Order: sequence, then C-alpha cells, then structure tokens
Amino acid sequence: MPHASERPRRVTVDPDGPLLVEGPIEVVADDGTVSVSRRFTVAICTCRRSRT
Repeated sequence: MPHASERPRRVTVDPDGPLLVEGPIEVVADDGTVSVSRRFTVAICTCRRSRT
C-alpha cells in the first residue's frame, strides 16, 4: 500500500501517440533488464513500428 504522501502514477493514453507516464519509472524488458528514467514524463511508443 502506498504511503499517504505518495500519489498514483498517471498514465495518459493517446490513441494516435505514445503512452505518457509520469516519472520516475522503471521499465522491465522481456529479457529481465531494467531501464530507469528519472524524467518527469516518459513517452512509451506503442505503435511497434520502431521495434524498440
């Protein structure tokens, strides 16, 4: 359960664009590697055209 001072992360879904996630975040890849971003907002591509 989150601490009272913590708030949930906000994810904004744009059907024509990336997911925008309020940071900092950790992303776990399918091979188990973890990428950390301390940015205030992270854009995650969901189109699959870039293959990354």
